Amino acid sequence: MAAGHRKPRASRGAPRRAPSTPGGLEAVFGVHAVRALLDRGETPREVWVQEGSAGARLAELVEAARQGGARLQSRPRDELDQLAQGASHQGIIAFATPLAFEGEASLWLRLEGWPHAAPPLLLVLDGVTDVHNFGACLRSADAAGVHGVIVPKDKAAPLNAAVRKVACGAAESMPVYQVTNLARTLAKMKDLGVWITGTAGEAEASLYEADFTGPAALVMGAEGKGMRRLTREACDTLVKLPMAGSVSSLNVSVATGICLFEAVRQRQGAVKRG
Repeated sequence: MAAGHRKPRASRGAPRRAPSTPGGLEAVFGVHAVRALLDRGETPREVWVQEGSAGARLAELVEAARQGGARLQSRPRDELDQLAQGASHQGIIAFATPLAFEGEASLWLRLEGWPHAAPPLLLVLDGVTDVHNFGACLRSADAAGVHGVIVPKDKAAPLNAAVRKVACGAAESMPVYQVTNLARTLAKMKDLGVWITGTAGEAEASLYEADFTGPAALVMGAEGKGMRRLTREACDTLVKLPMAGSVSSLNVSVATGICLFEAVRQRQGAVKRG
């Protein structure tokens, strides 16, 4: 072959562009998250269903979305994989309005005019920035009958698609209040009669010595660092989980579940005694 002349390479075609979320919407993926969306009466604008057998497996869910007015599209699995960024989408992705935090004013309106017979039980997350931990905490809070979750505006995970997936519907049903100054919020909650129990590894009292039978808030700090100093000082009492093994602490979402269901146990016992 003469110098300067090369055999042209075979064309491989243009690379496939990664799918994008429709403007202004958020991808909600996974069977439980999409079902929770429909159950709360929020019809997604568009639903992608994986090509092949997934359509038959998800027929009931897809039909509910169609009846609600969602636009249905059959897409190859690799497009769903790219959009879910490695998370398990289970063959379905819905596009809906993003979730929003509730404001601090809503928290005070609810506490000051408390509408339930049972006293409030609130979960406060200080510095929990991992979306998987946040989603798991929301799921535990929903299962335990928590009335609301409080997070600070800084050092907190967003309410995004990954959180919705992990929470399995709890992100849609659980009120999440975002506050500007967490320590000041806790102080005002105390003025309203809420007992603030924080968790700390160095606390002297055990979780099982805490009292969650009245209006109560459980404060959980970030893994490793725990609660911030001002948050800790705003608590009425500090407790710890009794650790019998070689590990010194638990994942924050696991610890949250244990603490919340201790509160459930106490509250159920108080009702029976009453």
